[in-house]
Amino acid sequence: MDGILPLWKPTGMTSHDCVMKIRKLLHTKKVGHTGTLDPDVEGVLPICLGMATKISSYVTESEKVYEATVKLGYSTETEDNEGEVVERKEVHDSLSAQNIQKVLQKFEGTITQIPPLYSAVRVQGKRLYEYAREGIPVERPSRTVTIYNIEMISDYIEKEDATASFRIRITCSKGTYIRTLCVDIGKALGYPAHMSHLVRTASGSFEKEEAITFEDLEKGIDENNLDAYLKPMERGVRHLSHLFIPPEDEKKVYHGTVFQKPDPLPETNPFCMMNEKDQVLAIYQIHPEKPHLIKPVRVFQYE
Repeated sequence: MDGILPLWKPTGMTSHDCVMKIRKLLHTKKVGHTGTLDPDVEGVLPICLGMATKISSYVTESEKVYEATVKLGYSTETEDNEGEVVERKEVHDSLSAQNIQKVLQKFEGTITQIPPLYSAVRVQGKRLYEYAREGIPVERPSRTVTIYNIEMISDYIEKEDATASFRIRITCSKGTYIRTLCVDIGKALGYPAHMSHLVRTASGSFEKEEAITFEDLEKGIDENNLDAYLKPMERGVRHLSHLFIPPEDEKKVYHGTVFQKPDPLPETNPFCMMNEKDQVLAIYQIHPEKPHLIKPVRVFQYE
């Protein structure tokens, strides 16, 4: 069982809950998730099994796609619809899809975010939500993220009780807080806002259409028919460049050999060392102390 399971995480479960349940369903301990999704958010959560657990951090680094609903008219403590209301402002009828599209364009590219107070970011050994629950003020560290694309899913704006809601699709880097993005979009439009709904439709190369639900897994799937659902490790590192190595040098890779830096050099660092069967043999990087060499950081052995 070496590969990646593109799970559709249901609401009400943490990413860790999903790992524990899959361990029980498949009777295996080598299981790891690829980045947390809040319990109230559903969506694509790639789960690494066996050797693929060695690349979980690289899968986590890949870009994500979300579909979110921005609700204008009031903001909350938690930046979603679970928290206490902290500010209200009636939304005017003049709001249009054209106005919204213009504002969304301003968020494309590299932006700076301040994580929500109710989040799992650690500051001085404690998570931000712990400070929030104890009423202790704390300075939140800013972070830089990338929004590759952001757009309205449709021009429809739902207006109700002095509020307005619209749906957006975001392609972004790891670590982007969609809740905060929704709040900032609201500010740019002149209104307090929050995120009222969120779904992750893709994580790296894994998309909603191929995701597997727990219902699928509970219909008798086991290690004997898992191959129909399991994706090769290569899928999890498609965002890294590939360097193919001839068969006679495969054993050298398995033994952790340091090679001369290739010319041309792969576009990403680190990058994947591949064999002719399109299997990921190892993850290599430029040697940090000897830049004319490349060295392995992860090595995989196939039976």
